[in-house]
Amino acid sequence: MGRREYYEEQKLKKLVYVFASVLIISVVVFLTVFVMYNKKLKESSNQSLLELGKMSEIVSNEDLEETSFSSDKSVNSSNNTIKNEVTNTASKKVNKVPVEAVVENTVVENTTTNEIVENEVVEPKELIFGAPVSGEIIKDFARDTLIYSNTLEEWTIHNGIDIKADKMSVVVASEAGTVESIKNDPRYGLTITIAHENGFKTIYSNLLTTEFVTENEVVEKGQTIGTVGESSSFEIADESHLHFEMYKDGELVNPTIYLK
Repeated sequence: MGRREYYEEQKLKKLVYVFASVLIISVVVFLTVFVMYNKKLKESSNQSLLELGKMSEIVSNEDLEETSFSSDKSVNSSNNTIKNEVTNTASKKVNKVPVEAVVENTVVENTTTNEIVENEVVEPKELIFGAPVSGEIIKDFARDTLIYSNTLEEWTIHNGIDIKADKMSVVVASEAGTVESIKNDPRYGLTITIAHENGFKTIYSNLLTTEFVTENEVVEKGQTIGTVGESSSFEIADESHLHFEMYKDGELVNPTIYLK
């Protein structure tokens, strides 16, 4: 073999070697790329499956909520229907109650009410006041006009009436009641106050004695309570008399209106 042939042979070997190396590298690169591509494709597929699974869960939950809501509406609708039926049935039953029974119950209730009212209403007792002492009236009741006072020597009002009576004349209760007080008034002298029913009070002044009764004692109409005297400093210059006053519900009234 000549030198030239040797070099050509070596050159061919190198070309074959280079071609084989390139081929091997290409195969390796191809395989590497193929493996990586398959790996990425697999990961992408798994990710897609995962997202698809999540979407399926969401869709399932929404369907479940809609189903639950629909069920609730159905239940509520059923309950309302049942309530309406019960109400209508009750109304029909009430409407079927005989009119006579309703009328009878109303009459009984009204009768009972009237009986209660009649039992509670108490007619006020009519009081007939008698003269506390026998005699004529020598000084009238005067609240809106003035009367001349011989003792004070001036014109003044007069809260009661003065009934002429001799000293030591018997004074009696004008009507039944309870002795409220016995006192010595600085103006009208020894005084007895008797409380009666219906808001009345009678006052007996210018007395000589009061030992016939005591405070809080219940007295009858016409019962002796004292005697006429001269203890009133405001009327000492007048004739012997009983000073008599009357109150109704706390207000002074003219005794002559009530005396019989």
